[in-house]
Amino acid sequence: MDSYEHLPKYDDLFIEILRYLNDHGPLLARELERPLADRFQLTDADLSIEYPSGNGTVFSDRLTWSLSHLVNSGLAERPKRGHCQITVLGQEYLAKTGEIKTFVKQTIAEKTRQRQRELGESKSLIEDSHLTDSDKTPQESLLSAYHSIQATVCEQILETILGKSPYEFEKLVIKLLGRMGYGGKTADSLLVTQKSNDGGIDGVIKEDVLGLGRIHLQAKRYRRDISIGREDIQRFVGALAVAQSQKGVFITTSYFTKGALEYAQSLNGATTLVLIDGERLAQYLYDYGVGMQEEQTLVLKKMDTDFWDEMLDDK
Repeated sequence: MDSYEHLPKYDDLFIEILRYLNDHGPLLARELERPLADRFQLTDADLSIEYPSGNGTVFSDRLTWSLSHLVNSGLAERPKRGHCQITVLGQEYLAKTGEIKTFVKQTIAEKTRQRQRELGESKSLIEDSHLTDSDKTPQESLLSAYHSIQATVCEQILETILGKSPYEFEKLVIKLLGRMGYGGKTADSLLVTQKSNDGGIDGVIKEDVLGLGRIHLQAKRYRRDISIGREDIQRFVGALAVAQSQKGVFITTSYFTKGALEYAQSLNGATTLVLIDGERLAQYLYDYGVGMQEEQTLVLKKMDTDFWDEMLDDK
């Protein structure tokens, strides 16, 4: 579960925003955050929670979208830039709060469809159903769609790897670690070992030009349902000892058992061992663009408040 799921959704804020505006008259939009946070018993830590993407704080984003929807549906208005107040229609709906969410979302959906008709658009980036059925902000829906696409591609990555030879898999993980910044500045800083004499080591990374620091790799291209157990990790640690190495990375397309994970953690720095399972492997390949092509880039922009605040308001 995301760390911000306990925060009120943007549509949960509709009623409380209208109530506060009704009680306190026109005010700056930013003056809503603290009183609303108090009404929902949110802490300063809650208010500082950011999206995983780092694109702003969650509560502030939800508050902004909630107020925008109230204004666009006619329940609130902006008497001047940066300010907001409740409308007569908004006061009427405070007497029937159970209808506010539906009214706002249906109104916004209809306005969106009207804009699309005027522009000749057949389809919006975020479907109309989002506006009436979802409790996510448009930004959250976009991020959710992105993560869904990413998860699907990561599944495809693993399925494709399983169709390749073990040797190609070893070359792939070497290439990945090179893309991640490991390896010296020489041509042979990233090597796949020869099968006839690998001693349980599938690859070697020289961390510097002289090769004084080395990371040894083991790569197991196993089916997704075949686990890597404690014994496998112990054998790899033994191979590291023979190679006189204290740094190892064990990469697999499958998963590690609890015993394997606990054993790796119990080494206490005597040997630094990193375990990368199939899910993490696919994510790394995706993030570092190994075998990936960039299909589409979306740039989200927000207003530069400093820029606009320097402009004189209309008196």
